[in-house]
Amino acid sequence: MVNIAGQLEAEALRILREIPGLDVAIEKTPRKPGVDAIVRFTGKQTPVAVEFKRRVNAATAWDLVQTAKARRRTPLLIVAGETTAEARGILETHRIAIVDGLGNAHIELPGLLFHLEGRGRVRGVGATPARTRLRGKAGIVAQALLLRLERAWQIKDLADYTKVSAALVHRILTRLENEKIVAAEGAGPKRLRRVLNRTALLDLWAEESVERTTRTLAYRLSQTPTQLINDVAGNLGRGGVDYALTGAAAASLVAPFTTAIPIIHAWVEAKAAPSELCETAGADPVTEGPNVVFLQGKDNAPLAFREEVKRVWVANRFRVYVDLRQDPRRGREQAEHLRREVIGF
Repeated sequence: MVNIAGQLEAEALRILREIPGLDVAIEKTPRKPGVDAIVRFTGKQTPVAVEFKRRVNAATAWDLVQTAKARRRTPLLIVAGETTAEARGILETHRIAIVDGLGNAHIELPGLLFHLEGRGRVRGVGATPARTRLRGKAGIVAQALLLRLERAWQIKDLADYTKVSAALVHRILTRLENEKIVAAEGAGPKRLRRVLNRTALLDLWAEESVERTTRTLAYRLSQTPTQLINDVAGNLGRGGVDYALTGAAAASLVAPFTTAIPIIHAWVEAKAAPSELCETAGADPVTEGPNVVFLQGKDNAPLAFREEVKRVWVANRFRVYVDLRQDPRRGREQAEHLRREVIGF
């Protein structure tokens, strides 16, 4: 049994008391700056600082990492209404304790490792507040910021560059300012925004970039993966179909990794008919055992900022990274390799 005692607000107390194995009590803590509670276990005790958050996503997690670094010697315990898996991974990596209203808990202190996986929403935890998610056209804005980190943007310039409405760009930048990812300077129409935390921006976009995708399965006989890539890409290009390779096939061109490439994934323009895609690529439609998968979104957002590599169109490196993370075949491993070797943060 782990005991947590301190002067905690009501919502934090309620969440902590829902976690099996935690015994929580209201108790005066030593009058030491930065200490909100005492964690006791097996005859030991550790003072901790406690912060309550309604919701913790990847961006909030990175901000909390900076908070923990500033506190130095006092461990940080986060109590949250809900957390995302990405956020929990970031916090656990930096040994920041987290307990949430979804039943997740990870407290790692000298001599203690307390870990529970949540099983769903716990009573009383409210719905996530509405906000501008970084997906679709909002995701294009996030990618533009990542691709041009050195630039300070006015809303109009960023809207023109991304072909996204100024109103949506304003909502995105306002949210990113609130998340402490973007810093602003100046006032009025000439107000400039610059990326302050590129790592948090990438992780937040990766977390929220969930595309509704139509998949067309195909098979083309080729002797090698390289030949397959060149044949499919060449045929699509000559056929006038806008495309961008992604996943392992794209990574093999920009950051070679020792792994097989059993299936080529390619984003293609949204209006292309599935039957025409196969015919143009010189491939046969199949229902199983494909070596080519054509991906189509509701619009052409996944093709944004594509790059030409070795005469083949490839999705931009951030898009490739996000797509790799969602691939169950060693995708995470390849994504981290791409992040180290090409993205660099």
